Amino acid sequence: MTMSATLPASPGRMSGVVQRQGALAVLFAVVVVSLALFPGFRSVDNAGTILVAAAPPMLIALGMTFVIITGGIDLLVGSLYALGGVVAAWASQYGFAAALAAPLLVCGAIGVLNGVLISRTQMAPFIVTLASLLGARGLMRSISDQGSTTYLVESDAFHRIGTGSLLGVGVQVWLTAVLVLLGVLLLNRTRFGHGVQAIGGSEDAAALMGLPVRRIKVGVYLLSGLLAGLAGAINAAKLGSGVTVLGGGMELDAIAAVVIGGTLLTGGAGSIAGTVAGVLLLGVIQNLINQNGDVNSNWQQVISGAFLAAVVVAQTYLARVRRTPSP
Repeated sequence: MTMSATLPASPGRMSGVVQRQGALAVLFAVVVVSLALFPGFRSVDNAGTILVAAAPPMLIALGMTFVIITGGIDLLVGSLYALGGVVAAWASQYGFAAALAAPLLVCGAIGVLNGVLISRTQMAPFIVTLASLLGARGLMRSISDQGSTTYLVESDAFHRIGTGSLLGVGVQVWLTAVLVLLGVLLLNRTRFGHGVQAIGGSEDAAALMGLPVRRIKVGVYLLSGLLAGLAGAINAAKLGSGVTVLGGGMELDAIAAVVIGGTLLTGGAGSIAGTVAGVLLLGVIQNLINQNGDVNSNWQQVISGAFLAAVVVAQTYLARVRRTPSP
């Protein structure tokens, strides 16, 4: 038997495991307790409700994961979510392809603009995306005549993305699952994904390694914009119209889910699996609150904030443990 096989895991290694798998462990514990205490939580229909409700936030958080791993932030996604829904509903009069392509083109173009401004001018992502947030909201109000016009989804094929099911599971859930798997491959199995993580670790070091830092930054904001626009389009397909009052605070929910999932706000470390666990954890909590009529739904925001604060404190502590050399 080798000496290394008998030694316990170092505190640094254990802290890394907790950081990466903590959200999944908490999600498992919450689900087990909920199954035991709440009969309504056990039904298959309720599980489907949770997954359907989690699909759009999952897409937004997926894009946000790439952004935060680079050390950036995207405050625009909530506005793109609303804009994407309105554009999709408006474009549905021209058929399925237009309803799907139009929000991707519009929201993707805004994402590229953000990426170019951030990467070439070295402006803070917070400022750039905050300014774009106001611009996107203004564009949405312009398209909808200051919110007085509500466009209905006129393509039945597009409408089925939000309302149809396959093997008893919503089409939007299947679509989200496929995109999440592609996100895992993109982050962990491609040069782009490795570049994203390298930039978050040290942008200067990534540049010295010859990585195309500017292009990668533009790529992550493009990805975030595309996914936010797609999430809005899926929601419009589900509701049957483009609702202009949606999206407020969704960027904060996405950031909370990503950070709760173990991605460091400082960048350089994170995982798609952790983000999935974070989104589902917040979704389960919201579902439990909705089942309990005595609890105001606004408590979900309070609980999300408490989780986020606890996770940030825990991440700070775990990072300090990982930097401390083993005796």
